Amino acid sequence: MKPFSQGRWRRYIGPAVILLAAAVAIAPQLLRGNSCGHDFDFHLLSWLDAQNSWRQGIQYPHWTPSPNFGAGEARFIFYPPLTWMLGAGLGLVLPWQLVPVALTFLLLAATGLATRSLARQALSDGPATLAGCTAIFSGYALFTAYERSAFGELTGGFWIPLALLLLLRDRNPGSAVWRRALDGSTVPLALVVAGAWLSNAPLGVMASYLLAAVALAAVLLSKSWAPLVRAAVAAALGMGLASVFLVPAAWEQPWADLKQAASDPGEMIENSWLFARHADPLLDFHDMVLRKASFLAVAMIAVALGGLLVSWQRGSLPEQRRWWIPLALIPFAILFLQLPISLPVWNLLPKLRFLQFPWRWLVVLEAPMAIFFASAVWPHDSARRWRRVAVVAAGATVFLAVTATAGLVFFQPCDEEDAVAAMLARYRSGVGVGGTDEYAPPGADNSLVAFGLRDACLVTDPSTILGKSTGEADAVPVWQAGQHSCEEAFAASPVRVKNHAEHFEIRADTGHAGYLILRLRSYSAWRVAVNGRPLDDLPKRDDGLMAVPVPQGPVDLTVDWTTTTDVLAGRWLSALTLLLLTALCLLERKLSQPRLS
Repeated sequence: MKPFSQGRWRRYIGPAVILLAAAVAIAPQLLRGNSCGHDFDFHLLSWLDAQNSWRQGIQYPHWTPSPNFGAGEARFIFYPPLTWMLGAGLGLVLPWQLVPVALTFLLLAATGLATRSLARQALSDGPATLAGCTAIFSGYALFTAYERSAFGELTGGFWIPLALLLLLRDRNPGSAVWRRALDGSTVPLALVVAGAWLSNAPLGVMASYLLAAVALAAVLLSKSWAPLVRAAVAAALGMGLASVFLVPAAWEQPWADLKQAASDPGEMIENSWLFARHADPLLDFHDMVLRKASFLAVAMIAVALGGLLVSWQRGSLPEQRRWWIPLALIPFAILFLQLPISLPVWNLLPKLRFLQFPWRWLVVLEAPMAIFFASAVWPHDSARRWRRVAVVAAGATVFLAVTATAGLVFFQPCDEEDAVAAMLARYRSGVGVGGTDEYAPPGADNSLVAFGLRDACLVTDPSTILGKSTGEADAVPVWQAGQHSCEEAFAASPVRVKNHAEHFEIRADTGHAGYLILRLRSYSAWRVAVNGRPLDDLPKRDDGLMAVPVPQGPVDLTVDWTTTTDVLAGRWLSALTLLLLTALCLLERKLSQPRLS
């Protein structure tokens, strides 16, 4: 009984070490509080608004009310839902100050566990666990967590290794193509593809191209079409399963100014090659981040290629060339994509420029780099035990040094107004925050949305400017009653307002016909009605706020979020794909059963 108990517990040692490594990696946040990286405010506000929508009975919210100082934006249409739902869910059980730290721990731990699972296909438990820890401390994972607070992209450390594991797995070698392709890996691979798209759109693009490239390499190495069949079926079903998000996000692109996400000079591929520098002072911050990413790219590619070379010389690479050669090609491909010579590829392949920064591909390098590093440094099984102990001790020392470096170089201290407590106070006050440019209505300017607006202003001219600039650089305009941009008669009349995340209602008496300028951003999914009569083709404003014509006298104005046809199509396509996945799961189970002779 004792040997069985020891063997049973031994299998938990590796995962426990990974969890400990993830806890070490977040030590700077445990000591100093969360890092307010580039995207931190964006994510925290998304979690708060999502949770508030849940409390109002909206299971899958589409509108984010707080941006643009309470005028809102259609963020949840275009930003994948998994991380903002996970953050909102953690906020139900944890204090908000702990939510970003807990989410970082979970995603880093998932990165290590997924990389370990991939490594276990070719390495023993010890080096596989070392590979999982190396992925956590790869540099790019901590850069994403601390410097950028890009929680959606941080999930790539989990999805990418799983995609490689499930694509390269070969349970039925020598069998027919369909039995070899559908060996029980296709359904989970489809779920991984869906997970990548539902976590981060650039990650979904990278995962899709990675599947295609690795599948083609595996086809050439195995001389079988099975990897390509598996990749094609999984990609189609995965994207079909994610259609509940993908279809509206694709169909409704003309309803927002999404081109701003790739047209800003700081977010163009041409300006982000390795160690690029620019004379434009507006790109100073961009270049500072690019230098950090460039050093990471060079270091990670060097470690990956060095580990590959040493493993080759030691003979520690697995015999299955179909497994390790595709991983070995990844560092070369990523190096190519960091250089100007790759520009035709970025321009040719659909949606590839959507990545904005070439160094985003480093998330794909984490697992291969970690595996080749662990394979290179881990002693052979015949080596004395002290050598393994020395490798573990040296690895732990390096990982602690990497954590300390990340805490000094990548960690972003929170300004007073960006701290969680200040953000919570601002959120609960209802004043809102600035908006995201790419989610603005087409032709609208976020910088023109005034701070402090009332829920509705009665004006005679729909183009009336609301709010005045304070004269400071980059300062938003501010609205005050003394500016008289809203009708005083309307301001003095009784107004009843019902403001819901996806329902807006005003009841009032107007002294004359005019326009109600709502503190609500225009969007095509809104249905506007005045006294029960639907209105279309509302006047457009430079600030993108909704201008609704109203008659003199009693006004009952309602604005309701509608379920558009594309949303229904996405839901039905996801439901149909779920049925197909269920059928495929049953088929894979049948094909995986041994055939009777």
